[in-house]
Amino acid sequence: MSDVVVVGLISDTHGLLRADVFEALAGVDRILHAGDVGPDSLLDELEVIAPVAAVYGNTDAPGRTRLAESLDLVIAGRTVHVSHGHEVGRTTPETLLATYAADVIVYGHTHRQLVTRVGERLVVNPGAAGARRFDLLPSVARLTISAGRADVALIPLAG
Repeated sequence: MSDVVVVGLISDTHGLLRADVFEALAGVDRILHAGDVGPDSLLDELEVIAPVAAVYGNTDAPGRTRLAESLDLVIAGRTVHVSHGHEVGRTTPETLLATYAADVIVYGHTHRQLVTRVGERLVVNPGAAGARRFDLLPSVARLTISAGRADVALIPLAG
């Protein structure tokens, strides 16, 4: 296993996979989708880049076997929690940190890209990668875990 693991983070595609996502996430080891996916065919398209795990968002139809309620993973020695964020009520880094014990918490829902570090813990919203809403620019993120440290880079997509 490599000393460096790079994970693509994406959320709120709502059925739209922009062409520049393929360049933005090229070379990642895996992709985590934080909900409001749209149809399963979108996950098939992302699988061209890397293996994908995805969670339900508040607009995803229930009963879909490819979507989990949440994901709790260990990646390169760091714990990673992925959920859409709507399940905690007011979706803020403080609420998420109080609710989940993971080293890295990945969420969506608000469509606002955000990176918050509290000590060694990291809260990441990669922003919305789908149709532009709320005058927010679309984006994804790359999470890099190396030597036990997690860092993230937000990547803007063409608006």
